Amino acid sequence: MGVKNLWDIIESCKKTLPLNHLQNKRVCIDLSCWMVQLQNVSKSHSCFKEKIYLRGLFHRLRALIALNCSLIFVADGSVPGIKISTYRRRLNLASEVNHYETNSQKVSSLRRNMGSEFSCMIKEAKLLGMALGVPCLDGIEEAEAQCAILNSEALCDGCFTSDSDIFLFGARTVYRDICLGDGGYVVCYEMADIEKQLGFGRNSLITLALLLGSDYSHGVRGLGPESACQIIKSIGDNVILQKIASEGLSFAKKTKGSKKQQKNSKCSKENLSDHEINMNGTEYRSQGDDQFLQVINAFINPNCHSADSDAVYRALVQHPFQHVKVQQICTQFFDWPPEKTDEYILPKMAERDLRRFANLRSTSSELGLKLPLDEMPIKCPVKEIIKQRKVQGKECYEVSWEEQHGLKISIVPADLLDNACPEKIVEFEERKAQKKKQIHPSKARKKKPVNMSSVDDIDWKLENLLLDVECGSNSVHGGPASRAVISDNGMAAIEIDGTVRVPVAGDIDSTSCTDHGDAMSCREVGPSAAAQHEVIDLLSPSPLVRHRPLTKHQTRNEEQCRIDVIDLSDSETDASPKHERKAKELRSFLISIKDDDESK
Repeated sequence: MGVKNLWDIIESCKKTLPLNHLQNKRVCIDLSCWMVQLQNVSKSHSCFKEKIYLRGLFHRLRALIALNCSLIFVADGSVPGIKISTYRRRLNLASEVNHYETNSQKVSSLRRNMGSEFSCMIKEAKLLGMALGVPCLDGIEEAEAQCAILNSEALCDGCFTSDSDIFLFGARTVYRDICLGDGGYVVCYEMADIEKQLGFGRNSLITLALLLGSDYSHGVRGLGPESACQIIKSIGDNVILQKIASEGLSFAKKTKGSKKQQKNSKCSKENLSDHEINMNGTEYRSQGDDQFLQVINAFINPNCHSADSDAVYRALVQHPFQHVKVQQICTQFFDWPPEKTDEYILPKMAERDLRRFANLRSTSSELGLKLPLDEMPIKCPVKEIIKQRKVQGKECYEVSWEEQHGLKISIVPADLLDNACPEKIVEFEERKAQKKKQIHPSKARKKKPVNMSSVDDIDWKLENLLLDVECGSNSVHGGPASRAVISDNGMAAIEIDGTVRVPVAGDIDSTSCTDHGDAMSCREVGPSAAAQHEVIDLLSPSPLVRHRPLTKHQTRNEEQCRIDVIDLSDSETDASPKHERKAKELRSFLISIKDDDESK
């Protein structure tokens, strides 16, 4: 419970933070509070399943593990003597309450019932946590007090608990609730915000516990949270505990209630001089009873492991992930096969290791050691990037891992990979660009100019088709260099390694390249003849075609011989399959040109 109405008083200081706020932090968990929350969820679940509370704990842990959030379970120890009456009342042991209320001052603490159902739940949670690498620190008495000590000594970045009295023990950062899934978040309270916005320090909060009631005190009957806050603010945080130590709660009695209430309570000058006050019907004399001092001391000096103790040191040491043990526990409690357990936990473990690697690189960079990836003291867990993915609207990468308990492939956020190993992203982009260049050489085609004449259109089509063939022969197969040329009579030709080949009809000899399928040949022209032809550079715009009058013999020869094929290899046997396919595509195109000319 903590302090009555304290969560309502500090409501204005509540902050809702995204779940990744816990990334790379160390957090203590009041295990009893978490198990109570998860137990309540399982009871209200419409379709109750066995061990649903433990399953909920498993999913909480895996989500925080993926963020590289170092967790420490803190379990309750014995019940403090000052709290025994409250403890008995909560367990509905009414017959024993009065006995312990009258003798609680003589009992230092009470050992909890380790055989109860709730204690068995705690044991299961510890077992699961240890298998996942989460240590457990067994407190001497109150778990929230032990969490507060670790937080106040800067041994952890925050504490998970729903007991509001953790602030009274000295905690600075408290996480009350956690929500997983899309848009996951945590509800956070900072003591700095409470001090700044409300003006309440630790002393003021302890006084609120005395006035409103807590696990250690009953509070003042008839005093509400607003009145209590006004009383404390009127006195001040620095002197409020000294005033209680010297006067008890008589100052609260003087200021609370109306005149009618003061008459009913018979608060005369004689009573005030004796510093008597009625707390839930029980008379206390501040001069003869140290009740208030005991409550104050219980909050100021709780019975806990010190920050430099061996128990705390063991809890702060990094514990290993026990893969086989986790599989066995999930099989025992959830009836999961090992494959299902691995599907849940291994990607999270791999993501945690990647975050640790990213954190190491960031820290070394801040220290001035900007080491390249291959010189890092720890090997990068990512082997390579397979492809880009988008998960729930977020940019991600599908990656393969080096050695992650048998995990081969999983998906990680893009920003995490960019922080951990941007070199892998560069390698992936280079591979992707190279692959596109090999598979799609036509990407290098020139754009078709606007308002192109019919003759220029034919030249443009021919040039781009020849460029496709050139890409396939040079970049892929290592074939000879080739380019398109225009002969003196205006016919298309191909120059290969300085030799110009002009397509002719009926002129087949040993030096010509012949395509038997189409009964077509290309006459070979030497380098000296090549100089007489107009050369078209495929990387520059097509020049204007020179139109010259043709002789009757040339006209008849052109009508009888249409260009059907342009072969870029010395023989059909030298051409690769891809080269042949490109040549066939070129034949089809040239046939279509012939058909268009005939139709005109």
